[in-house]
Amino acid sequence: MSGTPEGTGSAADSIRPAITERHPAVSATATPVRSESELRDYRAAFNAAHLAMAVVDRDGHVVAANQALAGMLGTEPHALVDRSAADLVDLAAEARTWQAYREVLRGRQARLRCTRRLKHPDGHSLWTEVTVGPVPGTRDVLMSVADISDRRDLQARLRHLQMHDPVTRLPNRALFFERLSAALEASSYEHGGTGRIGLCYLDLDGFKAVNDTLGHRVGDRLLTAVAARLTQCADQSGYGRTSGHLVARLGGDEFALLVEESTGTEQLAELARSVLAAVQEPFDLAGQRLSVSASIGVVERAAAGTSATGLMQAADTTLYWAKADGKARWTLFDPERNAHRMTRQALSSTLRPAVERGEFKLEYQPLVDLESGAVRGVEALVRWNHPQFGTLTPNRFIGIAEEDGSIVQLGRWVLQTACRQARRWQIEQPSDSPVFVSVNVAVRQVWDSDLVGDVAEILADTGLAPQLLQLELTESAVMGSAGRPLQALQALSDMGVRIAIDDFGTGYSNLAYLSRLPVSVLKLDGSFVRGFRYDEGAHPNPADETIVEALVQLAHRLGLTVTAECVETAGQAARLRRVGCDTGQGWLYSRAVAPERIAEMIGARPGILP
Repeated sequence: MSGTPEGTGSAADSIRPAITERHPAVSATATPVRSESELRDYRAAFNAAHLAMAVVDRDGHVVAANQALAGMLGTEPHALVDRSAADLVDLAAEARTWQAYREVLRGRQARLRCTRRLKHPDGHSLWTEVTVGPVPGTRDVLMSVADISDRRDLQARLRHLQMHDPVTRLPNRALFFERLSAALEASSYEHGGTGRIGLCYLDLDGFKAVNDTLGHRVGDRLLTAVAARLTQCADQSGYGRTSGHLVARLGGDEFALLVEESTGTEQLAELARSVLAAVQEPFDLAGQRLSVSASIGVVERAAAGTSATGLMQAADTTLYWAKADGKARWTLFDPERNAHRMTRQALSSTLRPAVERGEFKLEYQPLVDLESGAVRGVEALVRWNHPQFGTLTPNRFIGIAEEDGSIVQLGRWVLQTACRQARRWQIEQPSDSPVFVSVNVAVRQVWDSDLVGDVAEILADTGLAPQLLQLELTESAVMGSAGRPLQALQALSDMGVRIAIDDFGTGYSNLAYLSRLPVSVLKLDGSFVRGFRYDEGAHPNPADETIVEALVQLAHRLGLTVTAECVETAGQAARLRRVGCDTGQGWLYSRAVAPERIAEMIGARPGILP
């Protein structure tokens, strides 16, 4: 056949990777008979076309090329004849594209479209879209090459605008996450690098005040100046890295410095220190001299097994720590601290439903008369049988309950359960002197609920006498009571309920309040009692003994009874009894135990007393 083309291809409207289409093999039919004038017209149209084209035989060699293609490649049309078409446009650079091209030549595939960057002999490069398809009625194929350089440039400019912050010109959040994801993905199959990744996540302390007082224009200038300093810090940090640091503005006054192939935490710490110092240098902004600081969260870890979301969550948590610790500082991610935070969050989210599911229980620790050794009362201590974390003591969840307000619901349950149990002991052992039950009460229970009404209702429901209920509040809560809390305490005292100050001696210990508050019991903090140890080679602290003796005498003159906490040895108990302390509580007598064990102790001496 003559190799005369009988059709032309067209350039695609958009850039896309190689696209192939399945198509029945083109049948090898005889070339239709054309008149000489028709052939001349076809050749003239082929040569005059602005679209670069070449007719290629089934072996991949150029049969004919037009002037547009020759000009694109910096040569003449006749010089392209018999050349490999694939070599002209670099179709063998990618295995997938090369395979698809060969399928088109064999007639097993209808079309190939791909994007290629070509280099002109004079040195300039251009982006092209190459299309290869069969010429109907022949065994040849037509290759067309469209110059899409202008389109690529426009797309590049649009992408730059889309991926960069208009104020600081830094990469924005979208480009940052794209780069971060690419770095983490590359680390999974590349070798030879450190295999680690680092991140400094920071925001400016008090930036909102700058916007509010000086306006957003000054705020934008400040952000631009900060961005310049961060970029300078990244450029100067060195470390012989291959991919460099990425500085991005994630939004508002938040910035990130991504360190690919980091060498360890010391590299990130040094970078954070330099950033902190750079930001703290005053800024001169069009006559405005501003001084700001930054808080920085630093995360450095192995890239393997790390996700972009996980890394950013760790960085955000660490930034929060830096601010909570006082701002104007950098903080390194601590897995143990984060685990504690996650545990707190998990406990907080499940605390309220746990009360309804019955996951809490009460244990009781006896309060023993130091003279007779008899059990006078018990303190109710709540335990949480958590389905995930096991049995939790109050110090693990009471603070959380006070923060989120669930202490009101939990406290009401504890109060009701303890009173019901005290009444049950009284009914089951009528011959013994009834024991009182002591229940801890948080200040928030006084403010956020009708504590007086709750106590009255529970006492009425359980049948427990008010004198057998003792409510414990911490010293700091009681000493500062005024208004509603003071009125509630007075109403409870008038009802007959005993009020105890827990951990007395650890706060300000404003003794003047003792004469004005409806308090009936002081519970001495265990730190004083430890000074009473005579056994096991321990030396007593004379100051502690003097303070305790004075407090006991003062309390008795005010009509109060005194309970010593954390009594662990017989020597401590003996000394406390000699200075006049009324009751003791501690491991010498018993740890917190189930209600059944308390029933056995009532009416007996629960331990070896001196």
